[in-house]
Amino acid sequence: MRSDHVRLFQTLPHTCGYFAERTAQNLVIDPASPQLDQLYGAALERGFRRAGGHLYFPHCAHCNACTPCRVDVEHFKPDRSQRRCMKRNADLQITESMAGYNAERYDLYERYLRRRHLGGGMDEADASDFRRFLTAPWSPTLFLEFRLGTRLLGVAVTDICLNGLSAVYTFFDPDEEARSLGTYAILQQVELARRRGLPWVYLGFWIKGHPKMDYKQRFKPMQIRTSHGWTHLP
Repeated sequence: MRSDHVRLFQTLPHTCGYFAERTAQNLVIDPASPQLDQLYGAALERGFRRAGGHLYFPHCAHCNACTPCRVDVEHFKPDRSQRRCMKRNADLQITESMAGYNAERYDLYERYLRRRHLGGGMDEADASDFRRFLTAPWSPTLFLEFRLGTRLLGVAVTDICLNGLSAVYTFFDPDEEARSLGTYAILQQVELARRRGLPWVYLGFWIKGHPKMDYKQRFKPMQIRTSHGWTHLP
C-alpha cells in the first residue's frame, strides 16, 4: 500500500471503545476510493481493520494499546482448551454462505448485542446497522454459519483476501455460552484459511491484559505488528 496513492483521514477524538476514561482517534483510508478492494490486503498487512465500508487504524495521541495481531496458520496447534471446544461443538454443521442480511441472521445478531453489549451503543441496531457494520459492497466477505440441525447458533463474518483471512466479527446465540462459540469461530476460520492455502488469520487488535481482548494471545503462534513490522508474540 503506497501512501502516495492513498489518502488518509484522521477522525475527530471520541470516547475509546475499550477504555471509557480514554479518548481515541483513528486513521481511515479514504472511504470514497474506488480501489478499496485492491487496497484491502495491503491494508491488513499494515495493521488496518475493516468496520463496514471503512478501513481504519487506531492513531491515539497518548495510547498505543491496540496491537494488530494475526495467527500463523501453518504452525497453529490448538491447546487443550481449544481441543475441548472443538469436541463440544462436534455436533454443529458449518456452512460457507454468501454475506448479507436476512431475518434469521438479524434476529440472532440483535439478541447477541442485547445480551453482550447492553448499553454500549450497539444494542439498538436495526437492519440497516447490520448491513452497514458487517458488509461493504467492495469487501470479499462470506458468513461462516454454525447450525444445530436447522437452528442458527452463530455467524463468523469473514473476509477472504489473497494474503490472508480477516476475522471481522462473530455473533452467536447468547444462550449457548457453554459452547464457547467465539473461540470455535476462530478455530474454524483457521481451518478455512488452511484449506484455502492462506498463511494468516487476522484477528484485529490485541490489547494486553484487557478482559475482552487478551484472549487472542491464546491462538499460538501469534504475530503482532510493531513499529518494526510483524514479530512473534512470546
